[in-house]
Amino acid sequence: MLRSKVFTPQRDGRIRVKLNDSARQFLEVVVDAVIRAESDAEHVWHESLHRPITPEVESDDPLRVFERQQLLETNAGVMKETLNSPTISTSEAWAWLATLQVALRARCSEAGVSSEDDLRTAASEELETIQALQFFLFELTSAMV
Repeated sequence: MLRSKVFTPQRDGRIRVKLNDSARQFLEVVVDAVIRAESDAEHVWHESLHRPITPEVESDDPLRVFERQQLLETNAGVMKETLNSPTISTSEAWAWLATLQVALRARCSEAGVSSEDDLRTAASEELETIQALQFFLFELTSAMV
């Protein structure tokens, strides 16, 4: 696996974050959207964030829904707080990873993208956003292995 140029593991266990201003701004917009969508029932991502990941397992279990909401708020908050940090810890990297995953899921849901065929026919702006989220997820994952 190729090593990330955006996220670099350090000897002390932390991960160096090398984002330019436009990448940082993009990620800030994403994390802000996740935070807003969590509490704003009118936000286009709200339903996607609250939908069970495995419906047959947790469809009517309010404790699982509450647990997922708490994790989402915590992870997005950690990412927001550390977005301008030059390095992040492994636990902060996991928070970034979780936040980016739910953002990707919400953006794909909003764009109606649920397969590779849908992705190929997606509008260019939707495709750029989805690919950018995928890029950051893959880059961060490669620094964590």
